[in-house]
Amino acid sequence: MASLLTDPLFETSGRGPPPIKDYYHFFVTKSEIIWRWWKISPRMVDRQTKPGEVKESLSDFLEDTDLQREVRVVFGEHVLEFTKALCEGHYNYLDRLSDPLLLRIINFLELEDVLQLGWTSRKFQQLCGTEEFWEQAMRRSSCSISDEVASLAKEMGWRTIFFTNKLQLQRLLSRRRRGTEGQQENPSTDEVTQSPESSSESSKEEIIAGDPDSDNIDSYIDSTEPQIDDLDPDVDKHNATSG
Repeated sequence: MASLLTDPLFETSGRGPPPIKDYYHFFVTKSEIIWRWWKISPRMVDRQTKPGEVKESLSDFLEDTDLQREVRVVFGEHVLEFTKALCEGHYNYLDRLSDPLLLRIINFLELEDVLQLGWTSRKFQQLCGTEEFWEQAMRRSSCSISDEVASLAKEMGWRTIFFTNKLQLQRLLSRRRRGTEGQQENPSTDEVTQSPESSSESSKEEIIAGDPDSDNIDSYIDSTEPQIDDLDPDVDKHNATSG
């Protein structure tokens, strides 16, 4: 499986923490690590300083405490630990799959499991809240999706449609048909003309107010929305400890 991975395994760059003003670039491949730096200083004596570079094999980096200390100072302990895990061969293959493929896999899970998955990382939190995910979930749970329902979902959102029961959905579709027919018969009447945004808002209000079984739809939707603490963007993208 490791042979399927592409370089770089990890890459980050940025300035060091104050008072350091130098710029650093850290690059990890399947065979070596590359540490580069550029001296940034207003002093004339430093303006002629050339950029520096250190290349080491993965095994050498694991034993180089001085370079590890520099990585820790500039990018933090989390980046150092993540890099050491990569050097030891711990890869997270799941995190390297494309988003469309991950969405297909996620849609085989039960809704409760999707909620738990959204707590594991920022990437899965975002995927589990996308319109693409809820559209796939809706199509998987229904035998067929009519063009009317798909059009309504574009206005209201697939997640809202997913949590709307069939009876209330039929009411929304009937109301939408009547509004369309009224616009065709009286195109110049202001009372009939209604923007998609206002129609969508009124439909959402009808979901809540029109059906006793839908009173807690919003609270249920909110409870299924993953809420996790922000993870570090560099490490979260390449969470290798589970590999």
